[in-house]
Parts: sequence; C-alpha cells; structure tokens
Amino acid sequence: MLSYQHGYHAGNRADVLKHAILHEIFSRLAEDDRRILYVETHSGRGRYDLQGAQARKGNEAGPGVLSMLNGAAPKPLRAWVDFIETTGVNAYPGSPAHAQTLLPKPTRYVLFERHPQEYEALVKAIGTDDRIQIRKADGYAGALKLAPRSGETLVGLVDPSYETSRDIDALALWTPKALKRWPKAVLILWLPLFRDGRESEFGEYLTTLGNCKVYGSRWPVDALKETALEGSAMVVFNGPPAADKACAAIASSLQSWWSDKPLGD
Repeated sequence: MLSYQHGYHAGNRADVLKHAILHEIFSRLAEDDRRILYVETHSGRGRYDLQGAQARKGNEAGPGVLSMLNGAAPKPLRAWVDFIETTGVNAYPGSPAHAQTLLPKPTRYVLFERHPQEYEALVKAIGTDDRIQIRKADGYAGALKLAPRSGETLVGLVDPSYETSRDIDALALWTPKALKRWPKAVLILWLPLFRDGRESEFGEYLTTLGNCKVYGSRWPVDALKETALEGSAMVVFNGPPAADKACAAIASSLQSWWSDKPLGD
C-alpha cells in the first residue's frame, strides 16, 4: 500500500528498538571491514524532523527517543543516543541514514521506496551520495534481482508498514526466497508485536528458516488507548556474532525501561 508515511511515527518506541539494534549491527559490521551491498526494501524518507508537523501530530517521539536524550537513556542505548544527538532531532536518521553513516565507506547501497513523496524526500536526504542507488520500485521484487559481487556480503533490511495482513503474507513468502538466494546474507526484519498477537505464528515460522536471533521488547499500554502495537522485535539472520550480546542487552533494557511507563497515561 502507498498510504503509509513513517513521518507520523518517527522516533517512536518501535523506532528506538529498531534503530538501536541497527546501530549496533552496523557498527560491528564496520569493524569487520567487509565489503557490503546494502539493500532496503521499504526505505522511507531517510531523515525525519521530530519537531515537524507530521511528528507533532501524534507526538509518538515524545515517549520514544525524545525521552532518552540528555543522559536519560539506559546504558546499552547510550552509544545510539549519542549518535542521534549528534545528528539532531530535526534530522533524525532513519535506517538509510544509519547505514550510510555507519557502514564501511566502500559499501554499495540499493534503496527501494515506492511512495512518491517518501521517494522524493529520500533522494533529497541522501541521494547525492554516489554510492547510493535509490529506486522507485517494488522492493520485494527488485531486491531479489540483486546479487552481491565477489567478496561482498549482502546486508538487507525489510521494514514494511504492516498496515494489513497482506504485509505479513508477503513477507512470509519473500523471506525463504531471499534466504535461498543469499544464504550468507545478513538479513534483518522488523516485526511489530500486536496487542492481539496476530504476528505470533509468523514470528515462530521465521525462526525455523535459518541462523536466526530475535531481539524484542514490549511496553504497557493503557487499556483505553486505541493502538494496535504493544512492542516490536528485530529478527536477524546471520548477524555478526560480536553484536549478539549488545543487541540482547538493548532489548532487555528497553523492556525494563518501559515497564513502568505505559503509553496513553
């Protein structure tokens, strides 16, 4: 679907987990000094203004990343928060900007984004980098046509909107194809944790597909608040072993951090 715009949700609690985990994984990949082909199927606009009109509408960044600034973050997230404070909340980095900044300089990038406004914003945000190709095309189909060059590791992020059940169905069909095509790829999937548990069977299925780690956190939600989510998770195939302990600590610390901070209070 082409209605979703992440600017309304940028910096929220799901972003905190996602981007802190990505920061750790990308930093460890950079230490390995490996050559990388980085691919995103649903890229968004690259950077977000957390004080802009979209972000202010629901103020989802308030109990998210904004609550962790100025030394307030749990210890396992401080390196990521320092990174965010360097960029500033008016240019909050989405996943493409995290990758562009943290991955090794020889990295090649292919970023897919179909939404017209998001595509234009992505081009404006990071499109002047000659390492980056930005394609206004279906990310699932386009990504499967790609192949890393000799000596390259493919690193892929899949972060759909999950607006309908078809998003889960599409990813359930795509993931085994991707793992078959790139058996050694570092493949990272963002997974929402719904209040009704609709993702549970799908999440269990993903863990049967290969060398997989899951890092997830939940938060309490006011019973009267109209929201579908109560947490999120990152599913990582073939991730760098050096990142595992830190990623688990990020997820665990967020679970504790949020335990007495219900959304909707």
